[in-house]
Amino acid sequence: MIHKAKKSLGQNFLKSKGVLLAMCKAGDLFKSDVVLEIGPGKGVLTEYLLRSVNKVIAIEKDHNLCEILFEKFQKEITSGHLVLIKGDILEFDPSVYDLKSGEYKVVANIPYNITGAIFKKFLTEDTQPSTMVLLVQKEVAERIVARDGKESILSVSVKAYGTPKYITKVSKKFFSPAPKVDSAIVQITSISKKNFASPLAPLRGTREGKIQEKWFFQIVKAGFAHKRKVLIRNLDAVVEKKKIKEFFEKNNINEKVRAEDISIKEWLALAKELE
Repeated sequence: MIHKAKKSLGQNFLKSKGVLLAMCKAGDLFKSDVVLEIGPGKGVLTEYLLRSVNKVIAIEKDHNLCEILFEKFQKEITSGHLVLIKGDILEFDPSVYDLKSGEYKVVANIPYNITGAIFKKFLTEDTQPSTMVLLVQKEVAERIVARDGKESILSVSVKAYGTPKYITKVSKKFFSPAPKVDSAIVQITSISKKNFASPLAPLRGTREGKIQEKWFFQIVKAGFAHKRKVLIRNLDAVVEKKKIKEFFEKNNINEKVRAEDISIKEWLALAKELE
């Protein structure tokens, strides 16, 4: 069956063996691992994943591609080596497939038009993966790791849950059809909610000494609200200026610093201190 890529679903099929191997290597895969693949397409990455682990769960939204995949991997599906699901990844519930927090990995060439939604879903999910290896737009990968030394809401949000690493650039020529921009493999390891208090804990002053997720992101969003303003002026909208100044003085932070210059460690300390 011939399949023409659908622009509406952000389909750009990967065709480089070297990139496929790099993605599997970045996943640090073991036979005992369970891997979730988002948008397997024609199954080129799926083949490599099946060679590396005992179980792959692949979720594909496109009906025609599902038919191709069912035919291509009939043996693996019958044996349970591959679980193929026709559906929308943003509606996927890991617990329905007996996936437990920290006990599965996500490795995928994702549709770039839902990149942000995928990060939000799996990093904030109650059932988080332990590792994510995603092929994303190069510019997005660079922002996630703050390659230029400047943080963003995206980089701080990702680092609050795990450790991101820029693996390698992937040229647009390695895709069919070729996208307009280059891509990159980004790896996120040690994914957890260790920095955050239980949702059942009170909004302020938790006994665990941890931060409420809601409060942390309220602080971060306020800090980045106006890029040209210094951080202290942005935070003034949600916290008393005197408290912010005291924190800056205590931690030797210049009062003229901007949100992009604050590290994840400082953001966590700031949110905890001001909560």
